[in-house]
Amino acid sequence: MNLSARDIQAFLALAEVKNFTRAAVRCHLSQPAFSALIKALEASVGLQLFDRSTRHVLLTPEGERFWLSAQRIAAELEDCAKAMRDTAQLARGHVSVALLPSLAAGWLPQVLAQFMARHPGVDLAVHDVLSEPCIAAVANGEADFALAAIRADTPELQAEPFCRDDFHLVCREDHALAAQQTLGVADLLPWPFVHLARHSSVRQYLDAAFFPQSMHTLVEVEQLATVMGLVQAGLGISVVPALSLFHFDKPGLITRPLALPGMERQIYLVRRRERSLSLAAQALYRLMLEQRPQFSAP
Repeated sequence: MNLSARDIQAFLALAEVKNFTRAAVRCHLSQPAFSALIKALEASVGLQLFDRSTRHVLLTPEGERFWLSAQRIAAELEDCAKAMRDTAQLARGHVSVALLPSLAAGWLPQVLAQFMARHPGVDLAVHDVLSEPCIAAVANGEADFALAAIRADTPELQAEPFCRDDFHLVCREDHALAAQQTLGVADLLPWPFVHLARHSSVRQYLDAAFFPQSMHTLVEVEQLATVMGLVQAGLGISVVPALSLFHFDKPGLITRPLALPGMERQIYLVRRRERSLSLAAQALYRLMLEQRPQFSAP
């Protein structure tokens, strides 16, 4: 049995108006063409669906059972068509993005505010994680795309430069380093550091810049807010990316740019190769490119 949406519509029209002429007009067909369509439908299902007389067209018992199924199919087809129309117009949809916590907390909120103002029916999922989990989220399909500090060019993934991010010293304003405008590795070595965890991209850049010398590590933490609190308490200094400086805009703290060799972080926009983004994901992808951080453009 090979039924089309046109077959279902014609059957329901005839079942409702009980007249071949009026049903044909409703379906924008000539009466002979409409009669042939109904006859072909009955042949396809192998059952007589209508009793015909000179005065009436009525459903047979089998036709009444078919009518229940036809109504359900018609409703599902309409729901499907509406969902596709809504998706095409970005009235609904779903987007999942993974990105570094420094971007998620400072830069992302205003971007999402713009996106939701344009597309309030789209559902969003945000994964604020470090670079390796960002890449994994894209690879396993949990995220449509990611912003990470890893150039993930693989047979499955592609990466394009998104923005660059430099690094800044953070310390108390009464610290000895606060008065220095130019800072090098030798200036930072004597002081205890409050570090982000070793698996963070920030720590990896720092370790490379200081090699072969070692920093004086006081403590390692996972969250930038914790770094801020410990530095504010005078327990040590830290080095953080420019994208996270909003965390350190606090009374008693100062920041100084660092021009150390290799201390410039590239952020990449990562997505799956040869896999189209949904319309909703494409819209957020384009908006993020348009609104990329201005102070660290590629």
